[in-house]
Amino acid sequence: MRRRTVYLMLAACGLGAMGYGTMFTVVDDFRDNFGIPESHLGLILGVGFIAGFVSQIFLAPLADKGHAKAMILVGVAVQIVGNLMMGFGQSFLILFLARFIMGVGGGMVTPAARRVIIVSDPRNMGTNLGLFVSFDVGGFAIGPVVSALTVDTLGLAVPFVSVAVLMILVWVGLAVSHIDEAAAEDAPSQRLAFDLLRITPYAGAVVIGLSLYLMIGTFDTLWSVMMADISAETWIANLGITLFALPMLFLGPIGGRLTQRIGPFVAAICGLTTGSLFMSLYGVLGSPQAMLGVGVMHGIVDGLTITAGSAAVAMTVPQERLAAAQGLYGGMQTVMGGLASVIAGWSYGAVGRTGSFVGTMVGMLALIAGGSFLARAHLRDTPTG
Repeated sequence: MRRRTVYLMLAACGLGAMGYGTMFTVVDDFRDNFGIPESHLGLILGVGFIAGFVSQIFLAPLADKGHAKAMILVGVAVQIVGNLMMGFGQSFLILFLARFIMGVGGGMVTPAARRVIIVSDPRNMGTNLGLFVSFDVGGFAIGPVVSALTVDTLGLAVPFVSVAVLMILVWVGLAVSHIDEAAAEDAPSQRLAFDLLRITPYAGAVVIGLSLYLMIGTFDTLWSVMMADISAETWIANLGITLFALPMLFLGPIGGRLTQRIGPFVAAICGLTTGSLFMSLYGVLGSPQAMLGVGVMHGIVDGLTITAGSAAVAMTVPQERLAAAQGLYGGMQTVMGGLASVIAGWSYGAVGRTGSFVGTMVGMLALIAGGSFLARAHLRDTPTG
């Protein structure tokens, strides 16, 4: 496969993350400008996770049957529509629908792109998945920067419209590109991927991976609201998101190689356990500057270990089921992220910042322990041996 096509797929995933990163930084504007309460903000963020779950569970297996390119093209087109709705929407219902549409599109693109990237170069799976993370996180990191530079002066719609325009250019490039598809004779007969959960190391990887999205759903929902409530300046809140994501942008390929060397289960367990401890600190620190420091350290740890979940999935399932396995893995993560978003929006008002973040730490540790038990016989396995 031509490297240009790979980079176009990575750009499509990165732009999807850019739209999400932009939305994440303006949830307080939705609250202040349109009168949408915190509990409804949680629903807006959460429905995208639920939509992504449905999309990945029911549509991702199509990429194993020779339809990876179609999945990516339709997914990007759907995300273009969602970003435009998010930019111009001013009510809970429109923003809710926009986030739903964005979730469906992202759920179509990601597992299909991961399958193509893994199959095209299995010996460098860790490095390539790390590159995938770099684009994904890079988009997420750029979103807040674009938001900070444009929203106050040019309007709330500008960053979302910018993402949509760039997605159109990527869509055109992908439409005329060749993408390696699965051969028809190798296509699995199963329509869905739930049977894969009978593979205990795969089930363990999924459970451990849920802790990542428990962390993400909580963090994403509460960060900007929390920063506003402790009277942090807008630039500090936006800078915090960028500083959190920036290490992952550069460390993704390095972390991928590390994951391939020490094994994805070891990397995931160590990284997420450390991440749970950082989550507890967000609940007790009172200074925005101190939170920035924790965010940088948190981003470094995640950058070195975040590819581990996808690598563990790829290592534990048959190659002809890769997209379905990645879709089920991602789908269950999105459900966890959606539930975490809804619960975080509720708990922030009910038990406060400390209770919300410390409770997240406890939940993460429980999931890590459960997944480790399921995969206990394979915790030291590596993709190369």
